[in-house]
Amino acid sequence: MNTRQKKGFVYTLTGSVGWGISGVSGQFLFDHYGMSANWLTSIRMLISGILLLLLAYYKGQNLTGMWKNREDRRDIFLFSIFGLLLCQATFLGAIKYSNSGTATVLQSLNVVFMSIITALLSRSWLSKKQILSIVLALFGTFLLTTNGEITSLNLSPLALVLGLLSAVGLVIYTLLSHGIISRWGSLPITGWGMLIGGILYAIPSRIWELPSTLDWFSAFMIFIIISVGTVLSFSVFLEGVKYIGPVKATLIGCSEPCSAAILAFLFLGTRLSLLESIGFALIILAVVLTVSNVSLKRKWHKTN
Repeated sequence: MNTRQKKGFVYTLTGSVGWGISGVSGQFLFDHYGMSANWLTSIRMLISGILLLLLAYYKGQNLTGMWKNREDRRDIFLFSIFGLLLCQATFLGAIKYSNSGTATVLQSLNVVFMSIITALLSRSWLSKKQILSIVLALFGTFLLTTNGEITSLNLSPLALVLGLLSAVGLVIYTLLSHGIISRWGSLPITGWGMLIGGILYAIPSRIWELPSTLDWFSAFMIFIIISVGTVLSFSVFLEGVKYIGPVKATLIGCSEPCSAAILAFLFLGTRLSLLESIGFALIILAVVLTVSNVSLKRKWHKTN
C-alpha cells in the first residue's frame, strides 16, 4: 500500500469514526431532550458550512473559482441537495424514529448500492475480495447493531424509508464529490455544500425556533455533532475519496458502527455480547480486505 493509499485509508476511517460519534450523540439528544431531527439537521449543516469555509479561507484555498463555471455550479448544487442534505436529514430522521444502530444498518446498504452501480458503469466483474468484503461488512454490521436478532429492528415504514434514503444519499454524495473535490479541494466544496443545504432546510425546519429543552450540556452535544461528526468527518472522508476512490471509501465507511459500539460501551455502559463482538471483528476484517486489494479492473467478456 503506497503513501497515497495510506492517506486515503486514514482519512476515510477517521471520517467514519466521526460519524459514529455523531450518531450516538444524536440518539442521546433525541432520547433525553426530545430534539427535532429537522432542526438538528439544519443547524448542523448551516454552522458546519460556515466553519468549513472559514477554515478553507484560513488555509488560503479558493472559495469562489467553482462559481465561475456553469458545470461546477451545477455539481455543487446537486452534491449539496441530493447528496449531503439527503444523507444528513434522512439519517438523523432514521435515528429519531428507530435508533442509531438500526439507522446505521440501513445506511450500510450503500456498500451494496455503490458496488452494483460502479460495476454497471464500468461494465466490470466484482472481484472475489470485494464480494467477500461486502458480505462481511453487511453481516458484521447486522450482528453488531442487532445482536443477531432480525426482529429487534422493529422498523416503522417511515424509519425504513428514511434509512434507505440515507444510504442512497451517501452513495450520491460520494460519487458526485469525486470530480469536483479533485478540482477544488474538500474543504471549500464540503463547506459550500453544507451551507447551501443548511440555508435551504432552514425554513422548513424553522431553525429560528430554539428547542425548549436546550441547555448547556445539549448545546455541547450539538457542538460535538457539528465539529467532530460533521466538519471533521465529512471533510476528511471526502479527502479520502480523492485518494482511493468512491468504492474503497464506501467500504471503509462500514467501520462507523464499530466506533458507535465503543462509544456506547465507554459512555453509556453498553457491553458487547459474543455476537456483537463477532460483528465488530467482521467489519474490521472487511476494512482490511478492502484496503489490501479491491479491484474493479476485470471486464465483462462480450460475446457475439
